[in-house]
Amino acid sequence: MKKLTLLLTLILFVNILLAQETKLYDPSANAEKDLAAAVAKAKAEHKYVLVQAGGNWCKWCIEFARFAKADPKIDSVINSSFVWYHLNYSKENENKATLAKLGYPQRFGFPSFIILNEKGERIHTQNSEYLEDGKKSYDQRKVQSFLEMWTPHALDPAMYGSK
Repeated sequence: MKKLTLLLTLILFVNILLAQETKLYDPSANAEKDLAAAVAKAKAEHKYVLVQAGGNWCKWCIEFARFAKADPKIDSVINSSFVWYHLNYSKENENKATLAKLGYPQRFGFPSFIILNEKGERIHTQNSEYLEDGKKSYDQRKVQSFLEMWTPHALDPAMYGSK
């Protein structure tokens, strides 16, 4: 009986930890203020902003975060080139004005990815469907390629002999 109680307690504890871990999005956040801070940080660090629009209700949104952090190459590209911001879309807060300013990325469903340059200008919107593996997660090669093609380094005119 003690073993069963211990096992059930352990399972409950793990489920609580997993539930807390999946709270990527804050419905009460001020998205405009947060994005301005992300842009300022990105500018100071010579990075871009990777906006992941979605919600805690979205299993693909949660899966992308898990997938990206679990893959050392993808995690490295994100950490070295982007400030990652999770823009909430939920019943509690649809952030309609912010999404409108970002070119209505919700038209692709969720998650959708928006790349902002160091000035806060939208330079790309990505439909996450094209990054999936066709099963239950994302394709490592597709995600890494997408991220690498939108880094500040990749878009530096000096890379192409231009000023």
